Amino acid sequence: MTERLQVDLGERSYDILIGESLLTSTDLDPFVKGRQVAIISNETVAPLYLSGLREHLAATGRQVDSIVLPDGESHKTLATYSHVIDELMRLRHNRSTTLIALGGGVVGDITGFVAATYQRGVPFIQIPTTLLAQVDSSVGGKTGVNHPQGKNMIGAFYQPALVLADTQVLRTLPKREFLAGVAEVIKYGVIREPGFFAWLEASLPALLDLEPSALAHAIRESCACKAEVVAADERESGLRAILNFGHTFGHAIEALTQYRMFLHGEAVAIGMVMAADLSWRLGLLSQAEAQRIKALIAATDGLPVCPPKLDATAMLEAMGMDKKVTDGRLRLVLARGIGQALVSDQVDQALLLQTLGAYEKLCE
Repeated sequence: MTERLQVDLGERSYDILIGESLLTSTDLDPFVKGRQVAIISNETVAPLYLSGLREHLAATGRQVDSIVLPDGESHKTLATYSHVIDELMRLRHNRSTTLIALGGGVVGDITGFVAATYQRGVPFIQIPTTLLAQVDSSVGGKTGVNHPQGKNMIGAFYQPALVLADTQVLRTLPKREFLAGVAEVIKYGVIREPGFFAWLEASLPALLDLEPSALAHAIRESCACKAEVVAADERESGLRAILNFGHTFGHAIEALTQYRMFLHGEAVAIGMVMAADLSWRLGLLSQAEAQRIKALIAATDGLPVCPPKLDATAMLEAMGMDKKVTDGRLRLVLARGIGQALVSDQVDQALLLQTLGAYEKLCE
């Protein structure tokens, strides 16, 4: 059964389709603007799914080209973005082309940024092949690439024409990649859906076993939460910032470890533990609630809860490069109980430094 959610953004509204075996069974014709299609994928995903998607699209008589990128966050750069543009130019794609992102969050972010800027904007479709991309990065229109000094510092808001979340492809996902997506799923329970958080505590074994109904429920609830927040605040002027719970810490960890030690979801998992710790120090979250968050992450038997021993001053400086800094003030997403988040630029720096230096406590 295919489930359909809508991201309600007026004339930029689009659907999220969730179900099994959608990759080559869904009619993409209504979402492909012209005769040309370019599929952007990576070296890991392309051997698994590219040929089937190409055949599915070529059956409509279109020119279908593909661009295969190296895999990994370290390749989410202006150089890779430029390579995709060069290839589209070489293949003579015009402004009526449609781009399709077939891959995880890196592929989706790069493809979206190319779509936002190639010939001043062309349509694109998101076909996320990781859990993290299905529940988070493919939804909401954030696109871009990293800069050596900060994550996602170069990009644009640009909404897709469709998000196609095929749960069947998750069965080829390595466990580590799947768990990175579970971190983002947990985030939604912390920031907005206490009932979903409790469901995760009870149903985590079924989710980790990729039990179809548990998997579909987790993706649907996560996407519904993000769609609601994005519809209320498309360009992150207020409410949408809560989706970054754990991310300011996580982005700093990624940058200071050169994007090579942790997957994005792993860094976010550590970041959520740190954000919960700071929320407790500020009196917003009880110690028991902070422990519940940490315990659920640890129960995945793979997601880290222990921060790397990075210099607190270096962490603070890296967090200062985050996009959520406004007029020189660091804005942090904090938890006010499980199920409610807030954004504050009035955090006591002494308490923040305590969290940044609390390696031993957080690693217990």
